[in-house]
Amino acid sequence: MDFTFTDEQAMLRESVSRYLHKHYTFAARQALVSSDRPYSAEVWQHFVDLGLLSLPFPESVGGVGGSVVDLVAIGEPFGEHLLVEPYLASVLLAGKALAATADNVRARDWLQRILAGTALGAFAHEEGNGTPDPAQVALRCKGTGAAFQLDGEKRLVLGAAEADVLVVTARVEGEPGRRDGLALLLVAPGAPGVRLTPFTTVDGRSAAHVAFDSVEVPAEDCLSTDAYAVITSTVGDALVSLSAEAVGAMGALLRQTAEFATTRRQFGVPIATFQVVAHRLADMKIDVTKARASLLYTAALVEAGRATPRDLSVLKAQVGRLGRSVAEAAVQTHGGIGTTDELAIGHYLKRLLAIDAMFGDSDYHYRVVGAGA
Repeated sequence: MDFTFTDEQAMLRESVSRYLHKHYTFAARQALVSSDRPYSAEVWQHFVDLGLLSLPFPESVGGVGGSVVDLVAIGEPFGEHLLVEPYLASVLLAGKALAATADNVRARDWLQRILAGTALGAFAHEEGNGTPDPAQVALRCKGTGAAFQLDGEKRLVLGAAEADVLVVTARVEGEPGRRDGLALLLVAPGAPGVRLTPFTTVDGRSAAHVAFDSVEVPAEDCLSTDAYAVITSTVGDALVSLSAEAVGAMGALLRQTAEFATTRRQFGVPIATFQVVAHRLADMKIDVTKARASLLYTAALVEAGRATPRDLSVLKAQVGRLGRSVAEAAVQTHGGIGTTDELAIGHYLKRLLAIDAMFGDSDYHYRVVGAGA
């Protein structure tokens, strides 16, 4: 396997990094998070112009035919700059689910609007059980002739408060734990019976809990009633992209902590000369290297069509555990200022903790790996 980026991927990565370095500094990001705007419309439009919204999709649905490695190439800069734009929510989750069901006219129409940047989507899947397994979906969907009826709640739906459409996973038959009987539906956030409770996550992103009270969904907005494979594929791609963000954040923590340790002086010498700090920096570098190696290896497996669910769990578990270790070491090295809002270090810690918790934390995925050993 080739673990290096192609020239085109390297150019794409450099283009995204250069733009974010100039226009998405930590100060600019903090000003955005502190405002009443959930994301920067200017940055989002630039992503449209760069073709990033179309990147992960095949040409048959209006995309540019990018691969998972392309997503890794841009995911690391996203993580380095703590991006709060809804790329994961709208493009990689809602968009991917729509692309997988693009034979449906409604799905294809919404996908085109998302790729053009004129609409945002959100993927309503999590129900508070902390697992990515679609079989655990419990939200009830009952057929009523020419329509369906939704009753239940989804938790922590990223980007739901700004979304123009919700892509909702639900159960049309059977009990949680079964892989069959899963549906994928389109729901308007403003539809009668839909109630959103918006909030900002610990890492500065817009999200909402979404309650469904006898919500009527027309039959044409039901994308699939056998959606286990689509949901699994959508979540699997998101795991790789999230892991790329985590690796980018870990690399930034390593660089900023090493710079701090070489300039911060105690007893007349840089603290990097203290054995305990030097060893901590060495451990951080090893952890970042291990996480990035796991990321590139798994991305290569996915691109080659050889990745198994166990491979994805190994990646998510590794990144979650190593990310926490690197972030904690960075905070310890910086001392009390590492936890303040004025320094990026604590914000990286929050982002890495959030990534670890999404779609199953490291303990969950280690159990998955152990069960399949």
